[in-house]
Amino acid sequence: MATQVISEEKLDLSKPIVRKKTLTAKNEATLKTVIDCGEFGKMITDEPVPHGGTGEGPSPLQAVLGALCGCESVTFSRTAKEMGFSYRGIEFEAMYTIDIRGRLGDRTVRPHFQSVRVQALVDTDEPEERLRAVVEETEARCPVFNLFKDANVNLQMLWVRRAAK
Repeated sequence: MATQVISEEKLDLSKPIVRKKTLTAKNEATLKTVIDCGEFGKMITDEPVPHGGTGEGPSPLQAVLGALCGCESVTFSRTAKEMGFSYRGIEFEAMYTIDIRGRLGDRTVRPHFQSVRVQALVDTDEPEERLRAVVEETEARCPVFNLFKDANVNLQMLWVRRAAK
């Protein structure tokens, strides 16, 4: 195994920096899928019991929505650090709508999200203008946010500054 250590100053951003991540998933002819993320453990996606699942995990669409919140969190954290922005945390509330006719086979209806709405409460004493700058950079960099955007999902992100009381 070759390990290479370089200083950030020597990092050449003009060339692609490709990372490869893998996982395995197993489904036993049910609605439940066990996803093994290797060193990060396992997770389950499923459907609720009334929809034919076992209810042992979030639906795949809920997992994607959770991935959006998680990716925004990670990207915001890195961006805030880079921009010297101080905050104590973020609380997300997210919802989506879907027209299930697409999932049921109607090819005239998109089978994925129709709309997604996320509210992010940022606990910070920084001024609103600084929050706005971090949010703008976060949304430009966030991979999952941009997947939604590129899929033409009606995505509404509401970032709210919540100062300490």
